[in-house]
Amino acid sequence: MSANGGTKAIVAALLANVGIAVTKFIAFLLTGSSSMLAESIHSVADSGNQGLLLLGGKRAKRAATPQHPFGYGRERYVYAFIVSIVLFTVGGLFALYEAYHKWHEGGGIDEYKAVPVVVLVVAIIMESFSFRTAIVESNHIRGKQSWVKFVRRAKAPELPVVLLEDLGALVGLVFALFGVSMTLITGDGIWDALGTAMIGVLLVTIAIILAIETKSLLLGEGAEEHDVTAIERAVTDGPEVERIIHMKTLYLGPEELMVAAKIGVPPCDNVEKLARDINVVEDRIRAAVPLARVIYLEPDIYNPAAAARADTARSEAGTDEVSGRAGG
Repeated sequence: MSANGGTKAIVAALLANVGIAVTKFIAFLLTGSSSMLAESIHSVADSGNQGLLLLGGKRAKRAATPQHPFGYGRERYVYAFIVSIVLFTVGGLFALYEAYHKWHEGGGIDEYKAVPVVVLVVAIIMESFSFRTAIVESNHIRGKQSWVKFVRRAKAPELPVVLLEDLGALVGLVFALFGVSMTLITGDGIWDALGTAMIGVLLVTIAIILAIETKSLLLGEGAEEHDVTAIERAVTDGPEVERIIHMKTLYLGPEELMVAAKIGVPPCDNVEKLARDINVVEDRIRAAVPLARVIYLEPDIYNPAAAARADTARSEAGTDEVSGRAGG
C-alpha cells in the first residue's frame, strides 16, 4: 500500500508542479519579480525531484544479483537523498542568490501588476490539491502517529518527501504572495527580495531535514520497537526455542526486513527435527511481522556461564573503545 500510495502522491505532485512552473515562468517574464523566479525554479526542482522518486521506485524493483544479493530496495533511499541535495542547491541556494541580487538592484513591478498575484493564488489552489493527495495517501499507513513521528520513522521515503515538498511549496507560495503584494503596495522591490529570501531559507531548512532523515535510512535502520517485540514473542512462543541469545534486524528496503538471531534450543540429536523446528519458528515470525522476509536463525545450546563471559568481554571492549577515543 505504501508503494502504490507513494506513487499516486508523486504523480499528483508532478502534474501540479509542471503546470505551476510554466505559469510562474510566464509571470516572471512579464513582471521581472524575483519571488516569481525563485518560485519558478522551486517548481522545476520539485518536478525533477518527483521524477527522481519515480525512477528510484522503478530501479528498486530490480531482481537481486550475485553482486547485490539482497536486491536493490534501498535504492529508493539513494534517490530520496539526491532529492534533498537538489532541493538544497537548485531550490534554496538559488532563491537566496536571487534575493541577494534583488536586494541590491531594487526595482518594483511596473507592468502586468495583477499577473503575479493571480498566478500565485491559482498555484496555491493547485498545490493544495497535491498536498491533500499526499495527506490522504499518508493517512493510510500513518495510523495514530503524529505527523512529525511519521516523517521521522517512515521506512518508505516517497510519502514523507512529497509531504515536505508540498508543504514547503505552499508556504513558499504564501511568502511569494507576501513579497509581491507588498512590492505592489509600496512600489519598493526590497519586499520582493525579502519574500525571495524567505523562500530560500524555507527550502534550505526542508532540504536539511530530508537529508538527515534519509541519511539514517541509508545507513540502515532496524525494526521499530513494537515489531521487535512481536518478533521476539514469535521466536519464543513455542517449545522449539528456549531463549533468544541475541538478535539484530535491518531494513533491506522499505518493504523488506531482515532478521538475524542466535537462538538457544533444547539439546537435540536429531538434525531433521531441529530443521523442522527452525522452519516453524520462521513461519511464526513471518506471520507476526509480514515484512520479515529474510530470516537467518542460528541454533545454539545456551550456556549461562559462557554468555556471561561474552557479555563481560563486549562490555570491556566497549569501555576500551571509549577510553581510546577519549585518549586520542
